[in-house]
Amino acid sequence: MLRLRAIGAPVRAATIGAVVAALVTLPGLGAGTLWDNSETAYGEVAREILLTHDWVIMHLNSAPYFVQPPLYFWIGALFAMHFGVTAFALRLSSALATIALSAVTGYAVARQADGRIGAYAAVILSTCLMQVVIGRLAIMDALLDLAIALTILWWFRGLETGRDRYFVFGWIAAGFGFLAKGLVAPVAALLVIVPYYLWNRRAEPTNLPTARAWVLGLIAFCAVVIPWPAAVAAHDGLAALRTLIGEYTVGRYVGVIENQAGPIWYYVPVIILAFFPWIAFFPAAVVYALGQLRRASQPTEQLRLLRLSFVWIVAPLLFFSFARTKLPNYVALEFPALAIITAIYFDGLVRRGATRSAAVSAAIVPVTIGALALAIWLFTRNNRLTAEVATAVPPLVGMALAIFAGSVLTAWLVAHARTVRAAPYALAVACVIAVDVVAVTVFPHAEVFKPVPRLAALIEQQRRSGDVVAIQGVSGGNALLFYTRPEVRTLAPPNDGDPQLGALDPRTVICDAPRAWIVAPASHVTEDPTYGRHRSIIAVDRTAALLLYDGSRCR
Repeated sequence: MLRLRAIGAPVRAATIGAVVAALVTLPGLGAGTLWDNSETAYGEVAREILLTHDWVIMHLNSAPYFVQPPLYFWIGALFAMHFGVTAFALRLSSALATIALSAVTGYAVARQADGRIGAYAAVILSTCLMQVVIGRLAIMDALLDLAIALTILWWFRGLETGRDRYFVFGWIAAGFGFLAKGLVAPVAALLVIVPYYLWNRRAEPTNLPTARAWVLGLIAFCAVVIPWPAAVAAHDGLAALRTLIGEYTVGRYVGVIENQAGPIWYYVPVIILAFFPWIAFFPAAVVYALGQLRRASQPTEQLRLLRLSFVWIVAPLLFFSFARTKLPNYVALEFPALAIITAIYFDGLVRRGATRSAAVSAAIVPVTIGALALAIWLFTRNNRLTAEVATAVPPLVGMALAIFAGSVLTAWLVAHARTVRAAPYALAVACVIAVDVVAVTVFPHAEVFKPVPRLAALIEQQRRSGDVVAIQGVSGGNALLFYTRPEVRTLAPPNDGDPQLGALDPRTVICDAPRAWIVAPASHVTEDPTYGRHRSIIAVDRTAALLLYDGSRCR
């Protein structure tokens, strides 16, 4: 009976986490078109697998693409085969990976510490802003975060038990992380687990992997990783792998890619915003966790979990802070650790009773939301909004009210000893309602701000064989590519003496094509030369115009 109860707690925690994550990610997942720039680029690479029937060499705009490994593109293409090439199909892998990450976190924490802590950790992780965003985008970060978490948690279990299989499982997960986003997966996991081992062995005996575990683990890692790079090298040579690993993996760390730079403290505000609304409790949670480590007053299993969580937060944060290229989603891999520390803090409130500091922390959320709502009200009162923006205001107000009401209820629950155990669930429910309101009602309104997919639909309706499609001076080139079909040319501005790298001379493209469809700034239509061809304005959508050049060839 005790064993069944011990098994049941992790399963319950995993189920709660999966359900909450599903409620946050799946409703409205396919609403609207893909967001430019990353979603449309990655979605297009997955679509071109189906167009080229090539599952080894990825393509973007019909050219070989060696920027990212293939796992996301393979999964996206498989879902597109069954659900069509839609936003839902291409975002589904991120949603499922986010659901799995919440379930894995809940299960591992409940098995290590306590069922309540596991459920809290899964719910907190599922409803923080970073997880919500990553779980709803057609990008590979959700797959990467899941693989890194599995790697860390299995290696953690191996150090705890000394059993070889956990080290092997971790290396297999690291292999899939490599296929998701490259060397960052095993490197990030080792950055966490090595300092954890060095710290934990000072407090208690800790099991290093045996020689057998090392051999089997590395063999398993290579079995997962090697086939694809070997196939790429056989097809395109080693230069493709040098581009993938050298330029787009190591190059991102030692250099700046695509102007994505930032100061050394870049990720501090990112974490504050991305862990909303639970960031209100995190400072108190850190103080509580440090006190537990100092006094060693928790069970040994929980102390191990706290050590792991602190290293999981600090080591990747330092690593990515010194990288030259910075993006907010790089630190998403450490959010399970933030959730674990916050969950242990809430469990401590249940065990020792409500505290004034906890009530103050809980009150920060409604105060913040109230201030934000006041700012929105003043802005809408003092500014004339367009009709499109005005239609999104009521759903946004509904979202703010949902979080405000939930956070007020959370503050009340935290302030009373008999109800504090329900506090995390109250705030989580408010977050679920708020996210789903935005997904179902606000995101569709955002379509009016995306002219390129609508212009692409007009091109596809009237396109003939041999027509050329191009974009000039308008953002959304990847969207035009995704919603038409390869190839899409990028044109330099007319008479540009120093065109951007990869941009083509518009005269050459327009003159050589039987017909040329050009998406260009609407404000420049009357100023740009026709090069002696007939030019028709097919449509004007917000700031973009769709032009058709046809008729007699250029003189």
